[in-house]
Amino acid sequence: MATNADVQDLIEKMTQERQALLALLDGIDEERAEYQPPDQAGEEGWSVKEQLSHLAEMETRYRAWVERALAEESPDLSGTAVDPVAYPLEDAHDATVSQHVAELLDQRARTLAVIEGIVPSDYDRTASHQSFGTLSVLQWLRSYYRHDRMHRAQIEGREPDYKPNFANGEPDQRRRR
Repeated sequence: MATNADVQDLIEKMTQERQALLALLDGIDEERAEYQPPDQAGEEGWSVKEQLSHLAEMETRYRAWVERALAEESPDLSGTAVDPVAYPLEDAHDATVSQHVAELLDQRARTLAVIEGIVPSDYDRTASHQSFGTLSVLQWLRSYYRHDRMHRAQIEGREPDYKPNFANGEPDQRRRR
């Protein structure tokens, strides 16, 4: 069972990693935020704005998965409905960097509100996804800050020290406008 220290550590890491990501965006101009590296494939070829849209979309997806794990006994998360985001990946360049930042802040506030309502024993509840296998609520929530860290490294132009452990290989998440 998760302890109060585990939950506090989770919240601190979620906050720190999101703040570090958003600090990178301070002063970035719109042209730079829309640049797509032509020699890269997949997520590495996404612009900063596309990465921000993806982070917002995954925040809603992870949150929906956590909420299902809390409501159902060991659910299969395939086909879980998720809330729409203001700027989906295919429309990422239609928003300004500040609009993306506002969306990320709003989504994180919603996630933290969910965390506030979780009792310690519920962090051990599990849910399964074809791409990630079976994870506990705590593991799903830890995915948030690791995902932020991974995309922060990509925005900085360096190799991420974290890569998701996909059960069946990395899914193709490319979507074009």
